[in-house]
Amino acid sequence: MTEEASEPKRGPLVAIVGPTGVGKTALSLALAQRLPVACEVISADSRQIYRGMDIGTAKPTPEERRQVPHHLIDLVAPDEVLTLAQVQALCYRTIDEVLGRGHLPLLVGGTGLYVRAVVEGWTVPRVPPDPARRQALLRLAAEQGPEALFQRLQEVDPEAAARIDPRNVRRVVRALEVCEATGRPFSQARRRYPPPYSILMVGLTMPREALYARVDARIDRMLQAGLVDEVRALLAAGYAPDLPAMTGLGYREIGLYLRGEVPLEEAVALLRRNTRRLIRHQYNWFRLDDPRIRWYDARDEHLVEKVQAEVLEFLARVGWPQPTKGG
Repeated sequence: MTEEASEPKRGPLVAIVGPTGVGKTALSLALAQRLPVACEVISADSRQIYRGMDIGTAKPTPEERRQVPHHLIDLVAPDEVLTLAQVQALCYRTIDEVLGRGHLPLLVGGTGLYVRAVVEGWTVPRVPPDPARRQALLRLAAEQGPEALFQRLQEVDPEAAARIDPRNVRRVVRALEVCEATGRPFSQARRRYPPPYSILMVGLTMPREALYARVDARIDRMLQAGLVDEVRALLAAGYAPDLPAMTGLGYREIGLYLRGEVPLEEAVALLRRNTRRLIRHQYNWFRLDDPRIRWYDARDEHLVEKVQAEVLEFLARVGWPQPTKGG
């Protein structure tokens, strides 16, 4: 690990993390407007990679993307797959390109798997998806329940099982897939070699009940903006409801309503409950006691000024040039 860890730094990377709905996008846009360096955003969101899924994934609007360049959005169709290894490689390539332009890369998102793979330098196994093996595992989950699949992972790789939500069938399947393909535990494949960047991690948080109220309001705005029609259009285009993309928050619950399995009110209530569950899970990835993360209360009226000062101090500390915008 020493050789990789001692590699000269190519430049700074600022990661803005935290649970869904806490205000990461708004902070990144505000910083990009106020910092004396040009910024570019690199999305670390596992749902924003899909084209045609805009409302339910809370993508930055076209206007916001005109204000600040955004990357790793709209990469694939909902029935296509990007592995973690591919996403990590795309992130590193994009960070290098942004730094090459003399701009500051902002890694922004709530997908802890993506963020940590990038900032910690995971050596992600380059095992391509195996449709036959994957279908067999999914069939086992369907026939015997997700618990049986998770128990199988606990038997072959208890370390990986301890880090995966048993309800996340897709991740359990992927871990088993890698174990079976390589003959080694999934967890052993994840060695860490710090990437060649000076990294500042900024976290946004707020009291849980206040955050729940905020995401409830955001769900209401998504519905008003046409979430039901967005899901209807995806289903009409032939995207199956069991695709990983279509089982994401909002798409799964509204899909149940559109297939006549639950009334709309129940689907929305389910969406609110599942969003709260996601928030709790995200705090397992971004822990408030993690000394690497500088946490800020998202409700602070001086939030932007405080984070701006933090970033400027960080850039000065790492000795990064601060060219004027357009440089």
